Amino acid sequence: MYIRYGYEITVTCPQPTALVCLLSLHDDRAADIRVPESTFTMPDVPTSTYRDLFGNRCLRLVAPVGDLTIWGDATIEDTGLPDPILPSAREHPVPDLPDDCLVFLMGSRYCETDRLSQTAWDLFGNVTSGWTRVQAICDFVHGHIRFDYMQARSTRTAFEAYHERVGVCRDFAHLAVAFCRCLNIPARYVNGHLGDIGVPVVDPMDFSAWIEVFLEGEWHAFDPRNNIPRIGRIVVARGRDAADIPLINSFGPHVLKGFRVWTYEVDAPGGVQATA
Repeated sequence: MYIRYGYEITVTCPQPTALVCLLSLHDDRAADIRVPESTFTMPDVPTSTYRDLFGNRCLRLVAPVGDLTIWGDATIEDTGLPDPILPSAREHPVPDLPDDCLVFLMGSRYCETDRLSQTAWDLFGNVTSGWTRVQAICDFVHGHIRFDYMQARSTRTAFEAYHERVGVCRDFAHLAVAFCRCLNIPARYVNGHLGDIGVPVVDPMDFSAWIEVFLEGEWHAFDPRNNIPRIGRIVVARGRDAADIPLINSFGPHVLKGFRVWTYEVDAPGGVQATA
């Protein structure tokens, strides 16, 4: 299948302000692009790109005084298959993990492993290790946190989400990541596009957050917010938690004035939206 995705974000700055934006498709899906990403700003300002420590593609620019709109759009080819389920996937003992996994065992800004370790072992220590344990974590988080956009808070941590029992997709992801790390399972935070493909349409569209967990020598997607296999995940960025991969990192004051995201199936590259 083909999936068209994009965004239109407008910010207002009282002074020239440096921005770093993580909005583009991750390089590991570059081969699946069928209509290359078209990106521009209004007004037109100079931009450059670089790769951060996690391999994410970052857009660098200086926003002028007043409004700045950043717009991007592309079409990708996807298998059309839901997230795979591999119940036999095993955990790795820590000494056997690849070096680059170790950072995803450690506590981070929003994932306080020190404050949640005992809770994690109490809840999941006796659950069968591997895929079954990770799914048990996602089942718990899915049922423990109530989704509520009106209760969103950018500073909420995994520990706070556990006790407050409310949040948005990033809070579900942070708590699941923290629990996995407490149990010595590498886990990383992911944001990207996830359209309502194969499920009831929910408006308005937004960027989504989920997690990836290292089992049986590979990273696997889990989604404690939705907690069902989904079709058409499009990864934008990966990191330890949301602090590593904000959509827009502003080095000065700004106000979000407009925000629009689209992700939907189309009949062909550059074509119209597919009908149900």
